[in-house]
Amino acid sequence: MKQTAAITIRPEEENNKALIEKLIRKELNIPKNAGGKQTFILSKKSIDARHGTIKLHLKYDVYINEEPPSQDTALPQWKKASSEKTVIIIGYGPAAIFAALRLLEKGIKPVILERGKTTKDRREDIALISKNHIVNENSNYCFGEGGAGTFSDGKLYTRSSKRGDIGRILRILVHFGADEKILTDAHPHIGTDRLPLVINNITKKITELGGEIHFNTLCTDFILEKNRLIGVKAVKLLSNEECIFTGDYFILASGHSSSDIYKTLAKINPLALEAKTFAVGVRVEHPRSIIDEIQYHGKKTENLLAAEYSLKTQINDRGVYSFCMCPGGFVVPSASGPDEIVVNGMSTAKRNSKWSNAAIVVETRPEDIPMEFQLQAEKENCPSLKGLFFRTWIESLAKKHAEGQAAPSQLLTDFLNNKKSASFPPVSFTPGITSSNLNEWLPKHICSRLGPAFVEFNKIMKGFICDSAVLIAPETRTSTPVRILRDKQTLENPYIMGLYPAGEGSGYSGGIVSSAMDGELIAEKICSL
Repeated sequence: MKQTAAITIRPEEENNKALIEKLIRKELNIPKNAGGKQTFILSKKSIDARHGTIKLHLKYDVYINEEPPSQDTALPQWKKASSEKTVIIIGYGPAAIFAALRLLEKGIKPVILERGKTTKDRREDIALISKNHIVNENSNYCFGEGGAGTFSDGKLYTRSSKRGDIGRILRILVHFGADEKILTDAHPHIGTDRLPLVINNITKKITELGGEIHFNTLCTDFILEKNRLIGVKAVKLLSNEECIFTGDYFILASGHSSSDIYKTLAKINPLALEAKTFAVGVRVEHPRSIIDEIQYHGKKTENLLAAEYSLKTQINDRGVYSFCMCPGGFVVPSASGPDEIVVNGMSTAKRNSKWSNAAIVVETRPEDIPMEFQLQAEKENCPSLKGLFFRTWIESLAKKHAEGQAAPSQLLTDFLNNKKSASFPPVSFTPGITSSNLNEWLPKHICSRLGPAFVEFNKIMKGFICDSAVLIAPETRTSTPVRILRDKQTLENPYIMGLYPAGEGSGYSGGIVSSAMDGELIAEKICSL
């Protein structure tokens, strides 16, 4: 018999097995001397620091006179790929990875085209961004094996429970090397130091089963026959060799930074795209000790990891909110081209750096896009690209206020007082920062909402506004400004038959797990055809 018990303990009691089992028995009214076998398995853990008292809420599955299910039995059974059906997958982020694995459950061969490099070679290019301020437009924090998530915090928390089986995604990640704690933590993450190994193990499995992964291979065009996609043109970046890949179906999972893909689709049929809401803002970085002090009310113990926060408000009819909060993390350069500045955040598994950071961004709707970018999009015969052109302009403008990849920055207090910062505390951003009054060049509808939002956030987290808080700009890629349309029933693009958009870059997810589930959804549809 299986039962569920929920108990609450203090952080320092987390390793007290006898106490925990005593509380579980009390919760379930199990007599102390009850016979039979009892197995207690932690299924969820969360920290509650509200009301000035820190608690751990633990949820256990309790098996009485019954063996708990094995994790291995819940794993998919992958098969050797056959040549009867081939699916071309463009991109190799979470949506592509889990689509490929799902296809291999049916023995369908995935052929993956990834413009970036393997994680090993990609590390060298990422290091050059900080050391020499050189950005390889095809190998960086955004492009390469595993996609943009590989060298990030590896956050796995999602509210998209209706899209698929979250537990299934997490179990697969554990099978390939992620820590088992992701199965129980309320806000699980893998960490940038561990996620590459997980991705490498998945890559090995896909290729062992007969799937193909072509790194350094850039998709340049689509080949159509009577409005049906039959192939893609690509170039091998290391040899400059042009080639063509043909298949039965095509999954487009190229990520939110593939501006060239949106423009290519727009030339084929502008109706295949639509403009969507996205977000623009900054990264705010504090010393980790300040955030821990605020969130744990000065009572942090060594049993607790760096504190998280989640903030949101409405300012002038637009949402302003925190995104991708990285406790004990780093701010990282995420430009995908040499003429732009973009920032993001990441953490290692231990989340033990001196800093904590988060994106603070403003909801930006299609109607918020300035007229000049609407006209530019109309000139390109695709009004849906206006948000993309606006995003590109912000990132290029930031580069003009930067020094190499040293990002334009400002103390939070100086931002609120509309003055340039004279000096800064140490920051985690390794390319460095350069002083800039963000009020003078960030779009007015962004700055005019960020300021009041920070004031509101300081009411919730007293001490959030302080002389040690640094704004690093811009944060522009929390999501894509363009959606690649797909039919709700067939999941196929209604204007380009045979093309199946997937993941964050296509506008259907927002993170590793939701992208993975979306990739599985697309693969399942193709498997049924």
